[in-house]
Amino acid sequence: MRKYFGTDGIRRIANTELTPELVYKVAKAGAYVLSKNTNSTPTILIGRDTRISGTLIESAMTAGFLSYGANVKLLGVIPTPAVAYLTRQLNADASVVISASHNTYEFNGIKFFSNKGMKIDDSLEEEIEQIMDSDKIYELTATNDKIGVSEISQQLIEKYCEFFVKTFQEDITKYNKPDFIVGIDTANGATYKIAEKVFTNLGINYKIINNNPDGININDKCGSTHLEQIKEYVVKNKLSLGIAYDGDGDRCLAIDEKGNEIDGDIFLAIFSNYMKEKEILEKNTLVATVMSNLGLKKYANNNKLELKQTKVGDRYVLEEMLKNGYNLGGEQSGHIIFLDHNPTGDGILTSLMLIKILLEKNVSVSELCNIINVYPQILINAKVASEKKYEYEKDEEIKNAIQKLDKEFMDNGRVLIRPSGTEPLVRVMLEGEDKEYITKKAKGLVKLIEEKLK
Repeated sequence: MRKYFGTDGIRRIANTELTPELVYKVAKAGAYVLSKNTNSTPTILIGRDTRISGTLIESAMTAGFLSYGANVKLLGVIPTPAVAYLTRQLNADASVVISASHNTYEFNGIKFFSNKGMKIDDSLEEEIEQIMDSDKIYELTATNDKIGVSEISQQLIEKYCEFFVKTFQEDITKYNKPDFIVGIDTANGATYKIAEKVFTNLGINYKIINNNPDGININDKCGSTHLEQIKEYVVKNKLSLGIAYDGDGDRCLAIDEKGNEIDGDIFLAIFSNYMKEKEILEKNTLVATVMSNLGLKKYANNNKLELKQTKVGDRYVLEEMLKNGYNLGGEQSGHIIFLDHNPTGDGILTSLMLIKILLEKNVSVSELCNIINVYPQILINAKVASEKKYEYEKDEEIKNAIQKLDKEFMDNGRVLIRPSGTEPLVRVMLEGEDKEYITKKAKGLVKLIEEKLK
């Protein structure tokens, strides 16, 4: 069990749990682990989202890197995938994103990326933790002319903007039409400036909301975790499409012209279908997690596609893609990885891919989504004792209840149980054709788990 890192980096309450002292140690240990094989002075990029604690964490992180002897480029407020992209473009030794993604403003977090622009794997995170809690941390101190220097490099975000223009301008210019208008919700987060610039440069008509961050309104009843605003905005203004990014910009969800939600599973169906048509879907395979809707599996089977599933987390999706040479993968939450372009989820890239397909096919969003039948899905958290959250696998009564439901559902539903990686919870997910029925069954299973594991 790791002490600091969770399923997506380190994420805690800023300045009380994620203290400057802790951040300083994480930076020194991280710089050592990620650049120990570098012969020259390492260069590390730092990007952040719009949280009020961002500059505090950035200052502590910078101090740790400089103290170790690494040079730092401060990218300022910038989406997570832009940091990943720039890491590769600039041949940096590593990079860090300071963000708590979709969480509320009081949280902040640290995500490390390797020199390839990919989230580091579990083994490297474990090594960083070992260094942090050992005497080795005190040896990682540069002296005299070996102390690192930092520079403000916020202009580098232009390279990220240029990437989108170069990738999409020809197709969007060819198929664009004046009555195609997109609503954009940037969640008062890291995409609040760059999304508007990209859409303007590509000539896409848009209307934008929640693009005035004040340090505490990130993800506040807006963005991809709170779709009510963008739904209402799309329908009220009769827009063609709605796009909602999350706080750090590595994922997005969409809204069709009727106000219906489009999640990552629907994205994967749309994108895999298009890429298969263009003969650019590697091995006719898409990668998703075990949380993906049963409808995605049935869509894949009906269209002679392979669906590979991993445990929850976009890093595990990427690992499967790299291991077997696949180029499309993602999560239901809207993390979509187009490996031909960027080795991480990218909300702006995902939204532009969707827009390109819509314009090229000249159909409405709702028509495009008809290729997949999404099953109702219910997710309820069972509150349990922290030390018992893995014991549902051993309890005979719980096991029998799960097996009974599995037999009942057969091919038209499923049960998925998994412990939370960060909280004293067991997550119970049921999927089936009748939402009312699976809700009743999910509540019953949650009650049983809580009684047995309290």
